[in-house]
Amino acid sequence: MRDISSEGPTTANFIRTIVERDRRSGKWGERIATRFPPEPNGYLHIGHAKSICLNFGIARDYGGACHLRLDDTNPEKESAEYVAAIIDAVRWLGFSWHQAGIEHLYYASDYYETLYRCAEILVERGHAYVDSQSPEAIRANRGTLTEPGIASPYRTRAPEENLALLRRMRAGEFREGEHVLRAKIDMASPNLNLRDPVLYRIRYAHHYRTSEAWCIYPMYDYSHCISDALEHITHSLCTLEFEDHRPLYDWILESLADAGVFKRPLPQQIEFARLNLSHTVMSKRKLAQ
Repeated sequence: MRDISSEGPTTANFIRTIVERDRRSGKWGERIATRFPPEPNGYLHIGHAKSICLNFGIARDYGGACHLRLDDTNPEKESAEYVAAIIDAVRWLGFSWHQAGIEHLYYASDYYETLYRCAEILVERGHAYVDSQSPEAIRANRGTLTEPGIASPYRTRAPEENLALLRRMRAGEFREGEHVLRAKIDMASPNLNLRDPVLYRIRYAHHYRTSEAWCIYPMYDYSHCISDALEHITHSLCTLEFEDHRPLYDWILESLADAGVFKRPLPQQIEFARLNLSHTVMSKRKLAQ
């Protein structure tokens, strides 16, 4: 098999143009850091190969590091078996997450305590609140592409009350679905991802790494951007379905930077087109079946 990981730079594309512009401006100095962050909830398919080659290839060509991070925030669907399969797939393609003697293999679950502390900071600053509506009511009140959402009756809770409720959520005092933590952004935003998205939900489930240590779990959109910032990622490369999620990615990091948690510049999300092939299984769920 040809070792595609050792080949030199390829023809310029818009992502390389951004990286080279940032290097010329000194935005990140000479440092480049990307990441490949699959959720360990299934086996990788050929579509993931494009993301693997792009993220590891950009890091390689510019003398940077690409982190392999397992975004394991959904305990009901994740397992060590999928982690091993993902690691094997990246190695099979010829890439390594070792750089300058450092093993850049990470898990979102490594950051659970920090993610929770960031949630408390958002609550304290009035940027997040505990919503006690039912999941059905939250969905119904989200609105549509043509109609704004309806604000939760719990949106005006005082930060002190929200903080007390969040801590009780973590302590396991409530049932699943009884409360969630939501960002307080804009229920009338044309972007549905900004209509007070859920940041944390209650789940009494066994996690393959943390066992029963936690009963509240962060949503992917919340944990992903913070994990990028904690790892000092410079260019967060993802597929186009996350384009509408970028304003939320930026809002979370900007809010935490304003609170002094992170320093600017913050990771930059850049979207690229997915790889699709006809007559080929392109779904982790279908592969698992």
